[in-house]
Amino acid sequence: MAIEIPKATSHLLEGVKVESTAREFKMILDEPEDGGGTNSGMNPVEALLCALGSCQSIITKMMAKDMGIEIEDIRIELEGKIDTEGFQGNTKIRPGLSNIKSNFIIKSSESEEKINEMMKKVKQFCPVGDTVSNGTDLVVEYSVKK
Repeated sequence: MAIEIPKATSHLLEGVKVESTAREFKMILDEPEDGGGTNSGMNPVEALLCALGSCQSIITKMMAKDMGIEIEDIRIELEGKIDTEGFQGNTKIRPGLSNIKSNFIIKSSESEEKINEMMKKVKQFCPVGDTVSNGTDLVVEYSVKK
């Protein structure tokens, strides 16, 4: 069994700016000014879309290699739909994304049939795509320091 435990830490700085760290890498997440932030980084929903697109890109590259498919370029455009009233206190509206559209632009001379076969595997084996599509148990714990 090859279980891994990815870890990350997020630390609220000032306003709604957050520094998130995983391994030795850091990124700043924030909200646009009209959302109460300073626009010093993408917001968490945008980061989620970027994580999905990145994972799909990596898995596409891996599947192409495994299947002997020559890929010249991969670009993925992602968009999500969210009703902001959901995270602003309206309990009748879901606070998260209601859907995500992921549009792959693949430059390749391979047949449509081979690309379709590869894309089925990408959908099947992308960890972030699986997490988003199938949900994951989220356990929230907390401690209060005085």
